[in-house]
Amino acid sequence: MLELGGNANAAPKGDYVKDVNEANFMAEVIEKSQEVPVIVDFWAPWCGPCRQLGPALEAEVEAAKGAVVMAKVNVDENQMIAGQLRIQSIPTVYAFWQGQPIDGFQGALPGSEIKKFVEKLIEAAGGSADGGLSEAVEAAEAMLGEGAAEDAAETFAAILEEDPELAEAHGGLIRARIALGDLDAAEAALAAVPAKLADTAPIEAARAQLDLAKQAQSAGPADDLKAKVEADPNDHQARFDYAQALYAAGEAEEAVDQLLELFRRDREWNGGAAKTQLFTIFDALKPTDPVVAKGRRKLSSMIFA
Repeated sequence: MLELGGNANAAPKGDYVKDVNEANFMAEVIEKSQEVPVIVDFWAPWCGPCRQLGPALEAEVEAAKGAVVMAKVNVDENQMIAGQLRIQSIPTVYAFWQGQPIDGFQGALPGSEIKKFVEKLIEAAGGSADGGLSEAVEAAEAMLGEGAAEDAAETFAAILEEDPELAEAHGGLIRARIALGDLDAAEAALAAVPAKLADTAPIEAARAQLDLAKQAQSAGPADDLKAKVEADPNDHQARFDYAQALYAAGEAEEAVDQLLELFRRDREWNGGAAKTQLFTIFDALKPTDPVVAKGRRKLSSMIFA
């Protein structure tokens, strides 16, 4: 298990939902709740709302990956427990933490409310609803931002072992490989992304960064290209190549400025290559980057002028 964030005493995978009876209620609910929050679902086979609530609640517990566990109590078979806890209607759900009930509800709830109930319980116990993976992603992003790309790559890979469908971790691994200069490994990481995540924002951003990194490999010397542009401002290929070289050198804003100038001069050049390249850069940068906001605003003013 990844050791970043979450509940340190989280249950092992595959042990999140259990059928509990009078013989093991004390161990599986009261004692267990000293370590991890326990949701107790009081139900019966004949109860229609129970059949609706139970699977939805189980799904949220499973998604929490051990930050909370669930005990299912069939009230028909465990009437003493139901009586002691004064269960008068079902479904009834209680949440236990450190031996005490701290929350609960009666009747079926919509999925959004079930999710909030589980998250609230985990937060009350000082845990994280995703088992600490969001904190792990943040830590890996910090490593990448500080230049520790190898450590970031290892952390993103560890996160993916925990959750192979976490788009942020896939995108982070691709970007870490790019930062290490291993574009083949970045390409392999991109190919390993599940198909249903292919169009998510983290993957699109990583794909754009990979495209730009490949272009950078063939970018010419920026000074030479700058001289060509200054000698002939209508040399569109030189200006486009100069923008590539600028981006490769970490000068994203200057690259965007050159592409905007190219778009202003001939928006249809090379099949609209300037606009396409601008969107690739915008996708590669963080949405909150001032370069993106400024560049999009200028491009829009040119398109709709």
